[in-house]
Amino acid sequence: MIPGFLRPALSQSLACAALIVGCIGSAPVLSQEQVLNLYSARHYDTDEALYADFTKQTGIRLNRIEGGEDSLIERIRNEGARSPADVLITVDAGRMWRAEEAGLLQGVKSKVLEARIPAHLRDPNGMWFGFSVRARVIFYDKSKLKATDITRYEDLADPRWNGKLCARSGSHVYNLSLTASMIGALGDAKAEAWAKGVAANLARSPRGGDTDQITGVASGECQIALANTYYYARLARSAKAAEKAVADKVGVIFPNQGTKDRGTHVNISGAGVVKSAPHRDNAIRFLEYLASDSAQQYFTQGNNEWPAVPTVALNNPALNALGKFRQDTQNVANFGRNQPNAQKILDRAGWK
Repeated sequence: MIPGFLRPALSQSLACAALIVGCIGSAPVLSQEQVLNLYSARHYDTDEALYADFTKQTGIRLNRIEGGEDSLIERIRNEGARSPADVLITVDAGRMWRAEEAGLLQGVKSKVLEARIPAHLRDPNGMWFGFSVRARVIFYDKSKLKATDITRYEDLADPRWNGKLCARSGSHVYNLSLTASMIGALGDAKAEAWAKGVAANLARSPRGGDTDQITGVASGECQIALANTYYYARLARSAKAAEKAVADKVGVIFPNQGTKDRGTHVNISGAGVVKSAPHRDNAIRFLEYLASDSAQQYFTQGNNEWPAVPTVALNNPALNALGKFRQDTQNVANFGRNQPNAQKILDRAGWK
């Protein structure tokens, strides 16, 4: 029989023990905590509305740390198993692959994500998912060329365009992913021949970002350029007359649209659940939210990207004006797997 003076202390001890046991098997308990730690390499002010809507719909408070993709990947790596990161979100499948290769992500099984995100826009093992689409297309000087003058990525290597092409650095992930897609479509040897032809046709040494390439066409510095579509859409929707004038001077070509051709190269903004995520359930819920109709509209309106979910209506006037196009359905995960080889090819080609 327990003496009366020990009963309160024992009751308190048992309560504490029960709490400890609950914490030891705590994954389900902690995962219900109403918080999500997001490491984001997307630097778009319009994403604020996206994140606020998630909190409004779910009640989950979102803590965000922003930085460059490489610095965020290194940060998660250094934090190790104690990292507070639940989700990593960034642009380009090549960057998601870098995080995957570093062992920082975990596979996710979600019927919602598998049903809404097309297979070619997500990692086959569920390590990450694409939630918006950007196409890497050809821009041309409407005063000098017609849309039919160049119709395929392969045409960029034609000597006809010697000294007439603008492109950013070959080491940038956007061009690495494009080259990786060429490897997937053509094989190593033909992809390298293509890269050498492109490098030989450059009007100037690669410099600047995608907007600079479009501006180069509008100014007459070059006649054709490679850039992502959302840079053009920003110019077309700009309130600044000078920026709208740049968009008015250039035409847009979606390459490889022939009946038997593969379609235009597309890439993604994507996200994955961090391997050590302390709030895994909330992290999966966030990914599923990004695939929702409302979130897809934020991507479309906020940064002029196409929705990844094909059933979502496109309500962006600049993108609507470009019309429909057929995507290359090569799995975007290939852009990461082929990235090291793509860099070697671009280095040998002299596309610095």
